[in-house]
Amino acid sequence: MTSLDGISGPLADALDTPPTALTLTRVRLGAGGPLRSLRIEGGRIVVITEGATQGDLGDGPVVDLDGRTVLPGLWDAHVHAAQWAGNRHRVDLSGRGSARAVAAAVRTAAAELPGGDVLLGQGFRDGLWPDLPHKSLLDAVCPDRPVALISADLHAAWLNSPCLALVGRGDHPTGVLREHECFEAIAALPEVPQDVLDRWVAEACRDAAARGVTGFIDFHFSDNLVDWSRRAASSPLPVRVRAAVYPAHLEAAIARGLRTGDVLPGTGGLVQVGPLKLFTDGSLNTRTALCCDPYPGMENTEEAYGIEETPYEELVRLMRRASAHGIEPAVHAIGDRANTLALDAFEAVRCRGRIEHAQLLSAADVPRFAELGVTASVQPAHAPDDRDVADVYWAGRTGRAFAYADLLASGARLEFGSDAPVSPLDPWLGIASAVSRTSDERPAWHPEQRVPVRAALAASALGRSLIRVGDAADLVAVDVDPLKADADTLRDMPVHATMLGGRWTHGPL
Repeated sequence: MTSLDGISGPLADALDTPPTALTLTRVRLGAGGPLRSLRIEGGRIVVITEGATQGDLGDGPVVDLDGRTVLPGLWDAHVHAAQWAGNRHRVDLSGRGSARAVAAAVRTAAAELPGGDVLLGQGFRDGLWPDLPHKSLLDAVCPDRPVALISADLHAAWLNSPCLALVGRGDHPTGVLREHECFEAIAALPEVPQDVLDRWVAEACRDAAARGVTGFIDFHFSDNLVDWSRRAASSPLPVRVRAAVYPAHLEAAIARGLRTGDVLPGTGGLVQVGPLKLFTDGSLNTRTALCCDPYPGMENTEEAYGIEETPYEELVRLMRRASAHGIEPAVHAIGDRANTLALDAFEAVRCRGRIEHAQLLSAADVPRFAELGVTASVQPAHAPDDRDVADVYWAGRTGRAFAYADLLASGARLEFGSDAPVSPLDPWLGIASAVSRTSDERPAWHPEQRVPVRAALAASALGRSLIRVGDAADLVAVDVDPLKADADTLRDMPVHATMLGGRWTHGPL
């Protein structure tokens, strides 16, 4: 028997054996739903009875859920799985209010974690710092050991002099690298051994299942099809995965005849080909999101309006090439100008697909998502996280930032994600943020953009809102009916059990 790395005992056994027929009794069928019983066979729901007990549903195990609410299994529509898994083993820099505070944290970490390996940290946000990050600050606290710090939004890195030399950028004037420079420098760092990273990813997937997650779309910067085929072949997965393709691997996917939605062989039916990931711009916190208006204080600089990552003509060419072979595009767009360009490209190519983030939109672009059949893949936890920096750099425009209610009213399809590690891989954080528009004691930020609980739940389940006969038995049982939960309870929602294709991945065994 093969067991999932980091998992042993009954859970590993459950994942590694065919699903058995079982019955769930005393189930609240959906938020605010009635008591029902479910019969599951072959990994699918085959009978739903109006009674709360087993009745004539058949033999096999019976699990009494004692009136708990059962929902469709949750999905995270935007994850960087290996980065999320790796960052959980790095120095946490979130909440540090200045460059000097981060440097102090590095000093402490270097003392507590001795050794010559690269000291890795993650999670700084420098958009509102009173001082500037610089390699000299890190050199002063850690002069001999390479230090690499990655921003919360993944679009910037701060390196000390030994680390700059390690990645071949010893002459860099500041040590702060953004966008392409950042991505290239991080890729040049020594890699975590493959078996270690795969173990970390397995642990992260297990923890995701404990929060009700039954699947995610992985946008990690790698050859995801190869990585997930290897992981699924070596041990059974506790989640479904849609593995994104990057342009460097597009032709290989086309040559294999792969299309978005195809199941990769040898993965137990759990890994599918995802979309082609493309970029139009950067991010808000790095002031590289492409906008129609200049960033305050940057009016006379070359990048006053942000950056255009992929020229429009090249964006259209790649989208046309991919869609002609059945691979749907997923286009990163954060600024309002970037979203206009992305929607223009979808209109030119006439293909379906996704826009990832869609953070700042012009009023004229909101209805275009539904008109063009483009999914708005958004991360609600980013709204309270970014409200302060948005108020500064998008002043006067924040009424159309993170405009989820407007998108929903226009008929757009919303899918919620975390962008982990930008925010934790926990769908309940996003649901609570979408419903409340705050994550602390402050009043809701632009409460007019709140989303109803039912809509937030559907957006966290790839649009699935009903549990029906014939569906895959991907389910989550929670202790509190989401319709009766306040924002704090939604955020910390107690998850009793998670099921994937008729197997328990969390909870009762």
